[in-house]
Formats: sequence, C-alpha cells, structure tokens
Amino acid sequence: MTELAAVIVEPFGDSAVMVTVPGDGPGVRRAAIRRLRDRLLARRPHGVLDVVSGMESLLVEFDPLRTAPEHIAYAVELLAEVGAGAAAPGRPAHRFTIPVVFDDVTGPDLAEVGAELGLAPADVVAAITGSTFTVALLAAAMAPMMDGLSVPRPVRRRAEPRTDVPPGAIMIAGTSAIIQPFPGPSGWRVVGETPHTIVDITRDEPVSFAPGDTVRFVPVDRARAARLRGGFLLPEGAAP
Repeated sequence: MTELAAVIVEPFGDSAVMVTVPGDGPGVRRAAIRRLRDRLLARRPHGVLDVVSGMESLLVEFDPLRTAPEHIAYAVELLAEVGAGAAAPGRPAHRFTIPVVFDDVTGPDLAEVGAELGLAPADVVAAITGSTFTVALLAAAMAPMMDGLSVPRPVRRRAEPRTDVPPGAIMIAGTSAIIQPFPGPSGWRVVGETPHTIVDITRDEPVSFAPGDTVRFVPVDRARAARLRGGFLLPEGAAP
C-alpha cells in the first residue's frame, strides 16, 4: 500500500490500482475523488487505459506491458499533490432541474418509504424535492447516481428487487438517488418518474450528467409531464 499526498493507492490485480482519499465526511471524500478523476482523465499518465469512479474511490486501469503499478501510483500521488487546492480541469458543474410525477402509480414505494421513516407520503415527496443532490458517478447504463437526500435516516432497499423498473423512474436508497435510464431490475425504492429521456445513445453525448453536477427534483402533474414526454434532459440554460 502507498500513502502520500493525501491519497491511498493499493494494487487491484495485476493491471489496476484502487485509489481512496482520506477525509472527514463523505462529502469531502467524494468531492476529492471527483477532482482527482478529472485530473487523471485530463493528463492521462502513460499506460492508463481507464479511470472508473466509485462513490468514494477510483479504479485506475492500466496496460501492464506499458507501465508498472508503482509508476501509476506515483503519477496518482503527484497529480493529487500538485492539484491540491487547485481547480480540477474539465467543464464546470452543471445544474439540473428535473420534473417528476409523484403519485401512487409512478411512485409505488412512496407509502412504504413514508411508513419506514415515520412520514406521510407527501412529506417524503417534500424531502426529495427539498434536497439538493450532487452526482457522484455514472453507474450502469450511464445512470446518474447522486447523493444528498435529506431524510431522518437512510432508506432501506427493497427486500425483493423489482424485475422491470421503467425508464425515467426516480429511485432512492440510503441518502442517495438514481434515475433509471432503461427498463431493468432494481432493488432501490421507486418514488416517482420523470418524463425526460436521460440517456440517448444516438446523440454524440448520450448523457448530459457528469460527476459534480447538482440536481433538484420538482413535482409536475401528468398533463405537464405529457407535454415533456421523451425530451432529452439538458442542464439549466442549455440550448436544445
């Protein structure tokens, strides 16, 4: 294990290293991980193939025929050290305001979440719409996973995952939220649905989100959702 310049770098097999950042509180660690990820992708040290972001860690994959783990560890430490206190390269964070229909059909878990937290379903919706989320990473199928849900205690996942959650579903677990981009299974609690398209693989940039972006959810009725149905989600101020 190597620890230097406020990062911890550990071997992960013969062609990757796992990077974590010590810090007080998950928000501090996650922000540091986002900044380090941006630096690594911008500078891309020799032999690095990919940088995969987790909530509080980075997996740096490299070609073992072109470089060695200790060289990657040194590059990571150097970028962490020289970048300390400096703005990370890359685009500035975007803000998203996402319309959501919250009702018994689009949010089949609202009542259960409310019972778990000791809240009425309307209060669960108020907690969600009153929270400001920060995108931590793009998960499977480029689904934006974000943190920042302000609730009395973390929300448990379902005991039995659903097998077919529709696209656009807004789901919560712990103090995190995620948006389902395509139909598929999930054990997260489904609490609403956005009419917007989150991922469009026909576009040059199939998803608008990036780690560090901020998200607010706003309630809309079904009539408003019908008018927005299928539109690709863009950040505030972006031209369609």
